[in-house]
Amino acid sequence: MEMERSNQMEFPQDFRCPISMELMKEPVIISTGVTYERKNIEKWFYSYKKKTCPATMQIIENFGITPNHTLKRLILVWQNSHSPSPSSSSSSSPSPSSSPLSSFKRDEMVSLLKTLGSSPFKVNSLRKLKEIIELGDEMKLDFMILGGLEVLFQLIVQILIDGSDFMAFRACEEALGVLQHLPISEEDDGKVIELFSKPESMKSMAIILQRGSKEARVSTISILKNLANSNFNWNIVINDQGIGMFKSMLELASDEISTKASSSTLQVLIKILDSSKKSRSKAIEAGAMCTLIELLPDSTRSKCEKILQIIKLLCECAEGRVAFIEHRLGIGAVSKKLFNVSEMASKICVKIFSLICSFHPTEKVLEEMMVYGAVKKLVVLLHMSGPSSTKNRTLDMFKKHGSSWSRYPCFPSDLKEYLGLQCR
Repeated sequence: MEMERSNQMEFPQDFRCPISMELMKEPVIISTGVTYERKNIEKWFYSYKKKTCPATMQIIENFGITPNHTLKRLILVWQNSHSPSPSSSSSSSPSPSSSPLSSFKRDEMVSLLKTLGSSPFKVNSLRKLKEIIELGDEMKLDFMILGGLEVLFQLIVQILIDGSDFMAFRACEEALGVLQHLPISEEDDGKVIELFSKPESMKSMAIILQRGSKEARVSTISILKNLANSNFNWNIVINDQGIGMFKSMLELASDEISTKASSSTLQVLIKILDSSKKSRSKAIEAGAMCTLIELLPDSTRSKCEKILQIIKLLCECAEGRVAFIEHRLGIGAVSKKLFNVSEMASKICVKIFSLICSFHPTEKVLEEMMVYGAVKKLVVLLHMSGPSSTKNRTLDMFKKHGSSWSRYPCFPSDLKEYLGLQCR
C-alpha cells in the first residue's frame, strides 16, 4: 500500500483528472479545453446537472466531449517507462518502451535537449533530434514528456531578441523543422496549441515566413496548416507582419515545385482571410488578387477550388472587387472555371459574379461577362431543375442586368419573355 501511494504521487499533474485527482484512464476534452476522466465529467454534467467547467467554473453551453487520444498515449508511454516489469514477462514479450533501441534513443534525446539549453551550437543537435522524432509516435511522445516543446519554443522566440544573430535564426529554422513533425489536433491536451498561440511564437513564425530558407518556410506553413482549425487570434500576426507575411505566403502559393506547400498555403490563407476584413485589405495590398487570378487558369481541381474561395473572400470587400474588375483576366478566368471544375467551384464562381454585379455593374463588367461566356453559362443554370441558392443568385443577376445583356443577339428570346424584356 505504501509503495502504491508513492507511485501515485509520482504521476505528472497533467495526467490527473481535475475532479478526482486520480490518474486518467479515458481522458476526454470538454468545450473549455480542459481534460477530465470520462466517467467523472459525465457524472458532473448528467448526474449532478452542473452547467459549469469544474476546473475553471466557466458557464458551458456545449456539453460535447472529445476523446483525448494524445494524452491517453502519453499516459501509457509514461506508465510503460516507469513501471517495473517481471523478468519473465519482459523476456517473453518486451514492450516497445523497454527495447534497447528505444532506451538508447530516449537517453540520446535527453542529452540533446540538455545540449540545446547550454551550447551555442544548436543546429546539429536539432537535426539529430529531428531524426529521432521521425522514428515514430513513441519518440514523439517521449519528446513531449521530456519537456522538449518548451525547449524548442525558447529557441523559436529567441530571434525576437537576437534577430541579427545568424546562429539564432538558423536554430529557429531547425526548431520549426522539428516541430512540424509533432501531432497537432483538436484531440491534443492543448499544450502544443497553447504554446503556438502565444504572440511571440506567431511573430517568430511570421519572420521565418518572410526571411527564412525555403525549407523553413515550408515547415512553418505546415505548422500553420495544422493549427488552422484552432482558435488563433490571427490579428496578432496581421497587425505586426501583415503585408510582408502575405507576400511570402503568396510566393509559396505560386510555387510549382512544392505542390504540397502551395496547397497548404492556400488553406491557411482561407482561414486567415475568413477571420477578419482587415486581413483581406492587407492581402489585397500585398497583391493577392493579381497573383490568384494568374494562378487560376492552370490550377488543378483542388487548388482551383481553394483559389476561387480566396477570390470570393477578397471580393466581399470593396478593395477586392475593384482589384478583380481592374485585372484584365479576372472575369475571363472565373468564367472559364464555371462548369469546368466541380459543383463546388461553380457555386463559388456564381457567388463571385453575384458580388461583382451587385456592387460594380458597369457597362464594361457586364460586357465582359457576355463576351467571356459567363452569361451563357448562367443561362444554363436557370434551366437546371429544383430550387437552390445558386439558382436564386443567378436569377437575381438576370433580373437586375438582363436589360443590358438582352441587347446582344445571342441572348435567349424565351428568357427575354420570362424577364419581361420583349422587344417592342
